[in-house]
Amino acid sequence: MSASSPSLAIVIVSYNSREEIGGCLESVLTHTARDTTTVTVVDNASTDGTALHVRSSWPQVHVLDAGGNVGFSRANNLGVRATASDYVLFLNPDTVIQGPAIATLIAAVESDASTAIAGPRLVDADGMPEISWGPVVSPWGEFRQKRLMDGYARRVPRLVEHVDALSRRDRYVEWVSGACLLVRRSDLDAVGLFDERYFMYTEDVDLCIGVRDRGRKVRYVAGAEVLHLRGRSAAQNADTEKRRRSSQMAYYKKHNPAWVPVLRAYLRLTGKPYES
Repeated sequence: MSASSPSLAIVIVSYNSREEIGGCLESVLTHTARDTTTVTVVDNASTDGTALHVRSSWPQVHVLDAGGNVGFSRANNLGVRATASDYVLFLNPDTVIQGPAIATLIAAVESDASTAIAGPRLVDADGMPEISWGPVVSPWGEFRQKRLMDGYARRVPRLVEHVDALSRRDRYVEWVSGACLLVRRSDLDAVGLFDERYFMYTEDVDLCIGVRDRGRKVRYVAGAEVLHLRGRSAAQNADTEKRRRSSQMAYYKKHNPAWVPVLRAYLRLTGKPYES
């Protein structure tokens, strides 16, 4: 391992990801140095042969069986605990690294000792940027974010221009997406890794809050670009909406407890399922 280069552990959580994980792994192995990087896939009891496919096709990748579908947060934590490195990169299996994106993320964090986390510019298959940053989750923050995302999804011209402009500007933000999130291991250890109360969704926002509460920074790095074929893995899970709402409830209990009765009433009135 090179003494001059920081070491990196890449952790990828898979769940029935056989069809897309190949593109992710090939891009990672192409754009990282073997002597400073380890790649670990934590498989959440896939039924499509994902774990066997990775083991047979990419023997240099370490595959961990989670022992069941333990969720995104816990599976990522299993991967972190099985590795040792200066940095950890959490990566979804439906992402594809573009060029020197990983090196650009590391350089951005290395250039500022106060930065703990960095996230790239995520784009879809058509090259459209994803809204992979935003305000911390709160009633007002969720309202603003939903309006922005809904208008952007409808391709409202002024919102498309607005999002594109924001996606091309480096800046410090409140959170970045866990689809591709680089973090200093020292900061990750300091906050106790991902909070496992979140089965999936919102764990990335919570992690960013944790490091920011310690006076550390979260940086959006526009010069690093990653393709995100969003939602393919989630589409394999019939309980996606229930998981999303359960994480929302867990987040409000932790960060906005006064609003929990309001959220509970809203979910009940709208018939949205969740686990309390």
